[in-house]
Amino acid sequence: MWSTFYVQDEERGAPGVGGASQGLKAAMTGGGRGKAKRRVHSAAAGSASTPEGGMSDSLEGKVKLAFFVAVVGIVLSVLGVGTEFWVELAPPKSLSTNNTCVVAHYGLWKCCMKSLWVADVDPERESCGPADLPGESNCTFFKFFTTGENAVLFQKTTDKSLSVAAGLLAICSLFLMVMGAVCISMAISKRVPFFVKPASVCFTLSGILILLSVIIFHQSVLALLASDHAVPLHHELSWSVSCVSCAGTLLLIGGILFLLLALPYSPWQKCMPNKDTES
Repeated sequence: MWSTFYVQDEERGAPGVGGASQGLKAAMTGGGRGKAKRRVHSAAAGSASTPEGGMSDSLEGKVKLAFFVAVVGIVLSVLGVGTEFWVELAPPKSLSTNNTCVVAHYGLWKCCMKSLWVADVDPERESCGPADLPGESNCTFFKFFTTGENAVLFQKTTDKSLSVAAGLLAICSLFLMVMGAVCISMAISKRVPFFVKPASVCFTLSGILILLSVIIFHQSVLALLASDHAVPLHHELSWSVSCVSCAGTLLLIGGILFLLLALPYSPWQKCMPNKDTES
């Protein structure tokens, strides 16, 4: 009797134990599948945020920072190239008549003659000026690029070849700035780091050309002063040259930064490796 009872209990308990073990296995396999699905989803999300061969978030931030430096250089270049305060030419105040004196200032494209009152000029200053004093101004464009005529300022003649060369270099520099800005815009919008390389070349060349334009312009001023010595003139480079010089420096810095970002390795880590890697 008792043996029959124990056998029946064992037969009844066996399915319960098997069901519990099967439920445990199902829970374990289900948890493993859930973890695998999570890993697949996380990998897919990572690949969507940073595509294969694309630009990472850290690199994009560095590119934007370097682009800000280049944009400041572009703005200063446009301001300097478009204004006519590259150099000021002033005769001595002793040559003034009717209590007025004339000062000239010009840039790459335009020349202005300005009449100033002698009373407004600093008494300790021997020449007329500066050009920012109030007075009547008469501005005309140079005819270098149209009829090819030289300009005459205070009986002195400009050097057409040097002036044209300075202007052309400035135009080429502005064109390269635009091309570099387009490349960086495409690199940021498309998240493609390949466009950083041509942008580095464009900005570096634009900085070199704009600085060469300043040097050649200064040589044209010296050639103007040496063309005739009848009227002594005091000359000084004005604020437009300062803008262009700062712009050229910033463009060179921006081009070098883009070049470093375009390299396949970090130059800083290459030159100064970490202590962990050395050990």
